[in-house]
Amino acid sequence: MFAYRQRGLVTLHSAVVCGIVTVMLPLYALLVPYLPLPNLSEEISLLPYCFAIFLAMTASSGLIRKVSGTIHVLGSAGALALAAQQIAYVAAAIFTVVFALKDQGISRLFLGTYLLLAFIFLSYLHAHLPASLARLLFPERSKLPTVFVGRGASLEDLDTWISSRGHIGIQPVGLLSDDEPTRGEKAVAPYLGRMRDLDRVLKERMVAQVILLDWHLPNEEIEKIVEVCEQEGVRFLIHNNYTARFAREMTPVEEGGRHFLVMQTEPLEDPVNRAAKRILDLIISLPVCLFILPPLCLLVWILQRLQAPGPLFFNKPRGGMNRRPFNMFKFRSMYAVEHDINKQATQGDSRIFSFGKIMRKTSIDEFPQFFNVLLGDMSIVGPRPHLPKHDDEFSRITRTYHGRAFVKPGITGLAQIRGYRGEITEPHKLHRRVYWDLYYVSRWSLWLDVRIILTTAWQVIRPPDSAY
Repeated sequence: MFAYRQRGLVTLHSAVVCGIVTVMLPLYALLVPYLPLPNLSEEISLLPYCFAIFLAMTASSGLIRKVSGTIHVLGSAGALALAAQQIAYVAAAIFTVVFALKDQGISRLFLGTYLLLAFIFLSYLHAHLPASLARLLFPERSKLPTVFVGRGASLEDLDTWISSRGHIGIQPVGLLSDDEPTRGEKAVAPYLGRMRDLDRVLKERMVAQVILLDWHLPNEEIEKIVEVCEQEGVRFLIHNNYTARFAREMTPVEEGGRHFLVMQTEPLEDPVNRAAKRILDLIISLPVCLFILPPLCLLVWILQRLQAPGPLFFNKPRGGMNRRPFNMFKFRSMYAVEHDINKQATQGDSRIFSFGKIMRKTSIDEFPQFFNVLLGDMSIVGPRPHLPKHDDEFSRITRTYHGRAFVKPGITGLAQIRGYRGEITEPHKLHRRVYWDLYYVSRWSLWLDVRIILTTAWQVIRPPDSAY
């Protein structure tokens, strides 16, 4: 089946680039005496470094799998981006070995130039190797002449997919349909006749596989198609068009021998993933609560006394995981007077005192939420929690809003580092914020959490324009 062809292509590409980048180190070392670089001592063993590079490249193969569907057409920009991410893994592995072995003898210039060369080679390989491997693995004799059966409109929806799968042998023969196809549908694959002509077409055209375009046919007709395919030794596939039918991405899952389609995956429903995320939360929040928050509380309290006397914290209910409310802590940044707490803070808001503006700009006012993380109500990374009234208002603007509540709310989140933080003034900003929140829910990984935390730390130092 073509899915295995693409998977095998990606696996082989990953293995080849892993081997090349690993072997490059000792080969480069052999060239060092002929280059204007410091000579390497014969006592230095490159074996630990080669092993570390191999492990790093193996670990980074997940990055290749993320672009597996387009690996053969990455282009220069995509190849450079993928190579840069993999070289980051390799660099981390190499300098971990240097630190662990306390290796003072190996030349840092040698390692640095190796990383640069490896980056250049990787970029070239990602841009050109997959297509070359596809030509080698799937020559003309392994083509898959394919007949499509069903409505022509469904075939037109597959136009892009068909045109991008020639490298693994997909070769459109034509369409069989009881409805006369339009000109656009004929452009994808020629019209061969009605569905009753399937037996004749399979014999005349040396067809390798038949793809049923949708499920609209009665079971008896589908069974007849299956019987003809089985008799002729032709692969039979059914195109799952539920994503287009419901205008939502649907993901197939299997559990206990039963198959389901879900509108979004939830990696954090895995207790192992949830435990890993909780450990990361505790590793970061515990030191913050013990060593940073006490003096910070004292400093904020003093400045509040001088500028806007009142309680240290602003503590009001927010929407939590599974829409259960909890009390979220923030340093108070507004004057302690009666005002509408449901009114969003705006740029130049007169309710905010002068040091409160600094706290909001640098996100210092959010630091007490590390207490919420310790209590388990929040995570360091997740969709930002809102006041219950705002939850109700926003859910009427975008119907997918409450999907954010499938995970714990966070101090920071993917939407925030993408620039969607603070006041929501227009519906499209809310839609984009919810989009990135749901993206996080369905594509969570520990590495994604680390990236968001590091980006947030940088934004604390260099606040974006949306911070006020």
